[in-house]
Amino acid sequence: MGVRVQKIFLILIFILILIPNSPGMAESLYIHIPFCHRICPYCAFFKHTPGSTDMRGFVQAVAREARLRLPAGFAPRTVYFGGGTPSMLSPTHLERLVAGLREAADFSRVEEWSFEANPATFTPAKVRQWRELGITRVSLGVQSFEPHLLQLLGREHTPADVAESVQMLQDAGMPHINIDLMFALPGQTAQEWEHTLREAVRLGVDHISAYSLTLEEGTPFHRRYAGSGDDERDAALFELAEDILTSAGFRHYEISNYARTGGESLHNLACWQGKDYIGLGPGACGTVDGTRYENAGDTAAYTAALAQGELPPGTAEKLSAEARRTELLGLMLRTDTGLPAAMLRAQDEEFVSMLEREGLARRGGDGALLLTRRGRLVADEIAVGLL
Repeated sequence: MGVRVQKIFLILIFILILIPNSPGMAESLYIHIPFCHRICPYCAFFKHTPGSTDMRGFVQAVAREARLRLPAGFAPRTVYFGGGTPSMLSPTHLERLVAGLREAADFSRVEEWSFEANPATFTPAKVRQWRELGITRVSLGVQSFEPHLLQLLGREHTPADVAESVQMLQDAGMPHINIDLMFALPGQTAQEWEHTLREAVRLGVDHISAYSLTLEEGTPFHRRYAGSGDDERDAALFELAEDILTSAGFRHYEISNYARTGGESLHNLACWQGKDYIGLGPGACGTVDGTRYENAGDTAAYTAALAQGELPPGTAEKLSAEARRTELLGLMLRTDTGLPAAMLRAQDEEFVSMLEREGLARRGGDGALLLTRRGRLVADEIAVGLL
């Protein structure tokens, strides 16, 4: 193969890898509900208390954005309601929102419909409605089973509320339940983290997310605790989670996520694989055909623009192949299926060999680069080394 032909061939391969979906082929739909009862001091997502927000107008605005933004015949494979706290929506507003979305998209092919909720923010009647609408997965923002850490995090629920909420979901036949947990919290001990993990396992859910606290700029936690981290302690807590959860039968399929067989999040897997997705709502973003867009985090401006039949204010940029590759390196390395061999270049071989010698990575049977337990602790640094 001539040098010029070979170069063109490699460029085409990278285009296929980095922009896997053709126009209109996104299969994931995300809806951002930005409302919270109170604002947690560590959270950097766009959110606010409802205040004087016209909830009916907000629901109508999201439905209008769906009609304007979704391509004809759009049939999502996964749907995700995130926030904020989607479970704050009243049954009437949720029903109207879903009806509006169904007018703009074909929901007959949905394989997974996720819904974020906080413990003690819903009732059995609400859960029955969620199931009737087609929701198949609820993700609970639990964070800890230690009362003093819940108070530190600004959470309003108690450990007893968590158990009651999980039981409510199980009684309603919710197919999949996730519990979000956090470690590396200020003052948190290994004993407290172990107790939280074992309590989560005891509740019988099929998915557990264990996130290390990230001190995001602009949050009260960043102002209060910046510079107070302990990398060795945090690594030990990460390894403790892996030991306890994998011993309990969970697959560690992404650095921060564990699932029992069949409990993996299809929506998140699609994102980690770099597939296109469409986001709706104030502060939501999406990637379609190599273009990344983000709606402005302003609920009032969002609602006003859509009331006039216009897309909400925001930004959009065409992502370069280099930018897409950088993103995918960071995402795919986090999963237990690793970085595909086709994404490794000849100039990466020396670095990859060093990773293997140091016990940080290994090659799978298909040639994919898989991080070891030690390698997962420095995943971000390894991704930088492959840029």
